[in-house]
Amino acid sequence: MATKNIMLVCAAGMSTSILVTKMQEIAEQRSLDVHIFAVSGTEAEDKLKDRPVDIMMLGPQVRYMKPKFEDLAEKNDIIIEVIDMRDYGTMNGENVLNTALKLTE
Repeated sequence: MATKNIMLVCAAGMSTSILVTKMQEIAEQRSLDVHIFAVSGTEAEDKLKDRPVDIMMLGPQVRYMKPKFEDLAEKNDIIIEVIDMRDYGTMNGENVLNTALKLTE
């Protein structure tokens, strides 16, 4: 499997940092070639221009930003999805990672 770059977006980038750690632990256990990072909603657009992103996952609290990113995502062949509220609230890194990977199948 080629490297997948997954960007998580939340209001300040703080809560998604915890989720990134949990997702990375699962990815390492499975020997998956993924790069997962978190940014705030205000940083996301610049990050999309700076680095390759395959999947952009928005925290439920910033779901309203999805339309803002859709044109840019489409132009750059980036999949954009809102993280399930339950998985986000429980910081279920395994489910969020599984969802991200299924989006690229």
